[in-house]
Amino acid sequence: MDVKDFYYELPQELIAQDPLPDRSSSRLMVLDKKTGAVEHKVFRDIVGYLHPGDCLVINNTKVIPARLYGVKEGTGANIEILLLKRMEGDVWETLVKPGKKCKPGTVIRFGDGILTGEITGIAEEGNRLIRFSYEGIFEEILDRLGQMPLPPYITHALADKNRYQTVYAKYDGSAAAPTAGLHFTPELLEEIRAMGVEIAEVTLHVGLGTFRPVKETDVLKHHMHSEFYQITQDEADKINRAKREGRRVIAVGTTSTRTLEAASDENGFLTKKSGWTEIFIYPGYRFKVIDALITNFHLPESTLVMLVSALAGREQVLAAYEEAVRERYRFFSFGDAMLII
Repeated sequence: MDVKDFYYELPQELIAQDPLPDRSSSRLMVLDKKTGAVEHKVFRDIVGYLHPGDCLVINNTKVIPARLYGVKEGTGANIEILLLKRMEGDVWETLVKPGKKCKPGTVIRFGDGILTGEITGIAEEGNRLIRFSYEGIFEEILDRLGQMPLPPYITHALADKNRYQTVYAKYDGSAAAPTAGLHFTPELLEEIRAMGVEIAEVTLHVGLGTFRPVKETDVLKHHMHSEFYQITQDEADKINRAKREGRRVIAVGTTSTRTLEAASDENGFLTKKSGWTEIFIYPGYRFKVIDALITNFHLPESTLVMLVSALAGREQVLAAYEEAVRERYRFFSFGDAMLII
């Protein structure tokens, strides 16, 4: 399977740089995975495609202000750090720029020294392990000093950092937002609940593997980065009941999808579980849990386009993307949405 099989032409101006004032006013493309038929709607119209009894699964992770700017002790060189994942205690795996200046033993000061970090080792792909020292609560210091880690294709500054956060975000840990969920407002979620749709929550802390390109020509040689997930028994029970009763399970986003598919048994049932997943979903994969998917439009040749293609068929997905380009949809994190049913 060649990575070029998942390429499509995307004009640069269609990459959304700013969120819309109203989250639910994004456009919505509805793709029928059986026929390939496409409809063009507005996101709040999604209620017309949901049925009483459906189980909508959302990822309640919260993006942390993971980008820090500091100076190297001794030289005063400017250093940028992106927190990727907490390893243990105050040790984090990070992406450091410029990495060459930051060998083990290097100390970096942030915010006039209220936070310091010492590089203790080098992880895979040159990522640095940093042990942080501070007085007080790390999350509060991070909230003061850190910036939201917007994807590299977004060049505009974010006026309100909450717009790179879902309205149902609960648990700190992500280096990127589960962007399909950005379209929901509290009012829309209430309307969905009122019509008899059950909402289940899972947690997957999104890492930067989301944005890493597939460097291998042969897709099957690509290695996914691990991400931490968690499902409680109560939420597993909601999803299991829907499966047993023949009701649809609709995942909000590729992160919810990967969590469900990684955590389920071979029959698609779940139990209380937490751990790390490197699941890579591409065409040929047989879905065990989800029946439908709400997602954004993803980068060409990305693992996310491959996941969507596994659900709806590569040819149909690429045809839908080409139509989205013709119709001037907005792409990527702050862009429009797709419902695959």
